[in-house]
Amino acid sequence: MSPSVQALLAFMPILLGGVLLIGFRVAAKRAMPVVYVVTAIIGLWAWQMDFTQVAAASVKGLVVSANLLWIIFGAILLLNTLEQSGAVTAIRRSFHNVSDDRRVQVVIVAWLFGSFIEGAAGFGTPAAIAAPLMVALGFPAACAVMIGMMIQSTAVTFGAAGTPIFVGVHDGMGGIAFGEQLAMHGLTMRDFLHQVGMRAAAIHAIAGTLIPTLMVMMMTRFFGAERSCRAGLATLPFTLFGGLAFTVPYALAAFFLGPEFPSLLGALVGLPIVTFVARRKWLLPTEPWTFGDEQAWPDEWNSDTLSIQSPEQGNREMSISLAWLPYLLVAVLLLLSRIKSVELGDLLQSLTLSWTNVLGTNITAVSKPLYLPGTIMVFVVAMTFFLHRMNTAQLKRAIGDSSKILLGAGFVLIFTVPMVQILINSSVNNGGYASMPVAMAEWVSQNVGGVWPVFAGVIGALGAFIAGSNTVSNLTFAKFQFSVSEQLHVSGMMVVALQAVGAAAGNMIAIHNVVAASATVGLLGQEGSTLRKTILPTIYYLIITAICGMLAVYVLQVPDPTQGLGLLSPGE
Repeated sequence: MSPSVQALLAFMPILLGGVLLIGFRVAAKRAMPVVYVVTAIIGLWAWQMDFTQVAAASVKGLVVSANLLWIIFGAILLLNTLEQSGAVTAIRRSFHNVSDDRRVQVVIVAWLFGSFIEGAAGFGTPAAIAAPLMVALGFPAACAVMIGMMIQSTAVTFGAAGTPIFVGVHDGMGGIAFGEQLAMHGLTMRDFLHQVGMRAAAIHAIAGTLIPTLMVMMMTRFFGAERSCRAGLATLPFTLFGGLAFTVPYALAAFFLGPEFPSLLGALVGLPIVTFVARRKWLLPTEPWTFGDEQAWPDEWNSDTLSIQSPEQGNREMSISLAWLPYLLVAVLLLLSRIKSVELGDLLQSLTLSWTNVLGTNITAVSKPLYLPGTIMVFVVAMTFFLHRMNTAQLKRAIGDSSKILLGAGFVLIFTVPMVQILINSSVNNGGYASMPVAMAEWVSQNVGGVWPVFAGVIGALGAFIAGSNTVSNLTFAKFQFSVSEQLHVSGMMVVALQAVGAAAGNMIAIHNVVAASATVGLLGQEGSTLRKTILPTIYYLIITAICGMLAVYVLQVPDPTQGLGLLSPGE
């Protein structure tokens, strides 16, 4: 096959998914099985993959699906437990004490609290936690999913204590082998990753500062009674302040501390500052904004299964601090489990379920059930049972309600994630072809030349759209991006940073992330509607990334100690 035909066929599953979900508004539970079958056919026929390779990739996809479903279950169970205990009522009261303005709640709950969860856990966890919490606060379920997907942007490159950099870029560049090449020129892999992280953080700080503003503008435009961005723009001083309160310490942490800390410290610094300002109503319009009458909401805004009700009569009024304690415990335990110097993470990862060489292939399916955020959330549920003095009947109702929501999500994910794994693992074939994502990227690189910095972020977003992961996108494309930069004689560090930023932006439109977030609020079937909305901030992010890339490479000419060293041989 010619490179053009390879690229076209590789793009076919993505195009089909987009057409069905966004163009024809087909529910994911119907669209994704079709996309999976088409992907498998392309893999078997065009890429000449062995049937066992396709089957093994699908098996790995099912394992990943199970991990995602466990995270979804933990998030829903925690919310339902808090609803049964009366904590949700107290949490609502806590926001009334800060502000009844929904625009303020978006900045605090989604942008800042969600970014902290991203920094601690990553892998879709912030949407799984923040979206149902927003529904509990009185947001339409469709709005909560849209905002939950937008959380997964600026903070993502440094999510899970820097995993997309320390695992995605490190291993994607070749790991130890690339480190040895760097060492020959007096550089270390840690230096390389730090430099990439600094460049990525600078771009994110520019693009990400406006994300809270876009969040509230999209909320008022799509879910306000007046259907206008004007109400969102009315809070511009506050949303800009909320953006800067996160991105300034975020960028400083990337420059002076390294890739582990930007998202965590950005949120930890910004959250108390913005809450303090909101409580005093500084920078805010006189009149608070909220949604229209709930009875008038369209059916597609509402959850099919998640219903936040008042707790049983007789429950004592809970203190705000006790109500928030479970979420605080989740955040602390996630953080402790992800910090390498703390042994908790090693302990939780000691239980590893692994199927090496699935069906005789080179594919390995791995699950670390204790290390998954879902396990931590279920553990906190058990603690909440005692902390909130719940009875067994309340816990049973919470478990039952949570289990029902998993059924729809499970059906969609058992097709979506295996489809992703076929794409990623298509590099093993009898035709000698690169994997489908790389085939698409190579075609783009061969046809754009010196304006590659414009497209580097787009390739990163493509990888995240397919895989639902910044880390996986970096694993897939980091080395390819660096190789292209060497051929074009431009900064490899900057191009890899653009890859990482683009991959973060692509998380906002990752199909199985949309499915997972939708499942946590019982909104399955509206995935296309969510994607039509979140594509807007994704495009904005990629445009800003492209402009920053071109300016950094050709105008500012940011120094790069690796440029011109020829670290990757042409055949690599």
